[in-house]
Amino acid sequence: MSDQHFHFHNIADFCEFMGGNKPENPHLFVKFQDEQVSNVACQVGCMGEVSYSTDFYMIAVKNIIAGDVYYGRTKYDFSNGSMMFLAPRQRLKMSNVVISSHMGMILVHEDYLQGHKMRDVFKNAGFFSYAVNEALHLSPREESQIRMLMHGINDEYQNNQDEYSKDLILSQLDTLLKYAKRYYSRQFLNRKELSNEILVSFEQVLAELFEPTSSSQVAVPKIDDIASRMGISSRYLSDTLKSVTGMAAQEHIHLYLLDEAKNLLLQPNISVSQVAYQLGFEYPQYFSRLFKKKVGVSPKVYQSQSAIH
Repeated sequence: MSDQHFHFHNIADFCEFMGGNKPENPHLFVKFQDEQVSNVACQVGCMGEVSYSTDFYMIAVKNIIAGDVYYGRTKYDFSNGSMMFLAPRQRLKMSNVVISSHMGMILVHEDYLQGHKMRDVFKNAGFFSYAVNEALHLSPREESQIRMLMHGINDEYQNNQDEYSKDLILSQLDTLLKYAKRYYSRQFLNRKELSNEILVSFEQVLAELFEPTSSSQVAVPKIDDIASRMGISSRYLSDTLKSVTGMAAQEHIHLYLLDEAKNLLLQPNISVSQVAYQLGFEYPQYFSRLFKKKVGVSPKVYQSQSAIH
């Protein structure tokens, strides 16, 4: 069996596919294995190569010990202590994967979050949209903290569920995501060298997009397109740039455009509209508003002031 793709609308079908037990709740599944239990590996279906996507969120820690896992064209780094987050409809490809029983996994269907404030918490958590190879790498102390939180969620999940169960589980998930956000911030700080490489690569891609071509007009660069060229996700790109420079990717694009604009505005016999179109703006008015907001004066005033000096 090779090169197959499956999409799972419900958690029960996914659990069966992975060779596990049916969920206690149709919209929630928790599997947690204590540290003390011996580590028994299992093959996922002896499937060869297969890819899948789902309609639910996945949070997993230290569960893959062999085989290859890909997100898009990039390979997932499943070093010991890593933590993985998947959003609905993200595509994951696996090849001869072996999963450890020494692991923790939480599956939360979108429907479980409807009507609750945690729906927005999940949707706005940046690490769910990171490429899988941008996993969270946990120190032993951090992994212990995450496992303790997962243990509490698992205890509540295994109990006979009542009117308080959902709120208690979601409250604990909220805490777990807060810790994940803290640890990702630490990871960015500890990986300054890699972050600086990403900044350099980002600036190189921007420069390439503005290289002269047979056409004098370019398109305003989109974050998704730049991130795709760099082989990382747009959310991860923006978060990394912000950790290094204090500015998100869109702000960097605006600054680059404005620097190009200032240069073009000082060329002889060029109008503001021509500059706007040359930089890829469909509407010159939008370009003028952006320029004035960031520079402090309109493009016309900038031209006239620079001509005087």
